[in-house]
Amino acid sequence: MKIEAVIKTEKALTLSKQVLLNILHTQNVLQEKFNEVLKPYEISGEQFNVLRILRGQNGNPANMCVIQERMIAKTSNTTRLVDKLLLKKLVTREICKNNRRKVEIKITDKGLGLLNDLDPKIVCHEQRFSDNLAENELLQLIELLEKFRNE
Repeated sequence: MKIEAVIKTEKALTLSKQVLLNILHTQNVLQEKFNEVLKPYEISGEQFNVLRILRGQNGNPANMCVIQERMIAKTSNTTRLVDKLLLKKLVTREICKNNRRKVEIKITDKGLGLLNDLDPKIVCHEQRFSDNLAENELLQLIELLEKFRNE
């Protein structure tokens, strides 16, 4: 569906505006579908991101700075996210013995179990959108988006 139909306008849009609106609309569609996958598990996308970061630590703790650096949404309040995950017993938080100013966060077995349950559902979610494009189109899209972000 053309973006003009989505936003219900007959006004001619510049190419720049069409691109930006298409990217924003696509991000919203992806986020809505992703939230549907996470909803039965009662976690947010940001909480899921924290859990994946901690799983990637392979049993080693991470501090708040490490988690914040690796977050997709850099504006997230990492402390609040970790607090919510603590209440759900998906992570632990301890004061570092060597540096009492440092807080160490680790994923629990319950958190790992939740991610293991979610993994195939996330793969299906990702594949659902990728199936509409050929491999060379996916590679081109990645290249264009990276170029668009000026990276």
